[in-house]
Amino acid sequence: MEERGGRGVGMRDVAEAASISRQAVYLHFASRAELMVATARYGDRVLGLEERKRHYLAAKGGVESLQAYVEFWCNYIPEIYGVAKALLEVRETDEAAAAAWDDRMGTVRESCRETIEALHRDGLLAPGWALEEATDLLWTMLSIRNWEHLTIERGWSQERYVERMRRLTKRAFVRGAGET
Repeated sequence: MEERGGRGVGMRDVAEAASISRQAVYLHFASRAELMVATARYGDRVLGLEERKRHYLAAKGGVESLQAYVEFWCNYIPEIYGVAKALLEVRETDEAAAAAWDDRMGTVRESCRETIEALHRDGLLAPGWALEEATDLLWTMLSIRNWEHLTIERGWSQERYVERMRRLTKRAFVRGAGET
């Protein structure tokens, strides 16, 4: 997927790359969409996603959870960027790529929701935020496209990006943090 920018990757290509028959691929994956979702999830396993998530999942309280999640996700983006970019480039015209993208971004959005809910439970969600709207904005702020614009197009270092996003999300969502 990375080599071709997500374009023209079919079941035959996967079978050839894995040195198996196309029928063998279909025995494991009923559709190309299912294969693409599984590929993205496999990438997460190879990169140790579950182990890396433990830090933010173990956070004590909403503020620590927000800061840890932002740091985790912002540092994970560069590692998945090649596949993410490939999916982004073809998802408008490729149902399988769209399914894989939606699956992964749905997981990211759910993590954003859990983070916002932790702030809310602690009574620290900034005034004026409904849970869904805060979730939507956090998810958008942490989007791969925003990372791409700031680090690749504008030349921000990864460290600067993470630090700024941590500060910005705290000011936006934590009661009293935006007033200082």
